[in-house]
Amino acid sequence: MAVENTPARIGKSVVICGEVKGGEDLIVDGRVEGTVNLSENRLTIGPNANVLADVAAKDVLILGHLQGNVVATGRVELRAGCSVEGDIRALRLAVEDNAVFRGKVDLTQNAAKGQEAPKNSAAQFGAVSL
Repeated sequence: MAVENTPARIGKSVVICGEVKGGEDLIVDGRVEGTVNLSENRLTIGPNANVLADVAAKDVLILGHLQGNVVATGRVELRAGCSVEGDIRALRLAVEDNAVFRGKVDLTQNAAKGQEAPKNSAAQFGAVSL
C-alpha cells in the first residue's frame, strides 16, 4: 500500500482560534486566528482563507487573505488576488501581478535561523500593490 503525501486541510467552514502546529503540509481554506507553526513544512493559504495570524513555515503560498507576519526558511509566494498585511522574512519572495502587500520584507539569511516574526508596527508599513 502506497503512502500518500497529501497535505492536511482546514476547510472553508472551519474556524480555529489559537495555535496551529504540525509536522505535515497544510492547506487553509477557512479562518484561523492566532499562530500557525509548520517549521519544516509548506503552508498554503487558499483563495477562500481569511487568516489573522503570525505564520512560520518552510514555504508559504498565499492565495487568500492574511493579516499577520510571515517567517519562512524557504520561499514565500504571493499569488494574484491575494491580500497580505504584515511583515515577511524569508530567503526568497515571489510576487505575482495583482497581489496586494502592505508591510516590510527582509530577504536575509536570518530567516533560516528560525527567528520569530517581528511585531506589527503600523508606522513602519510601506504599501506595494502589484
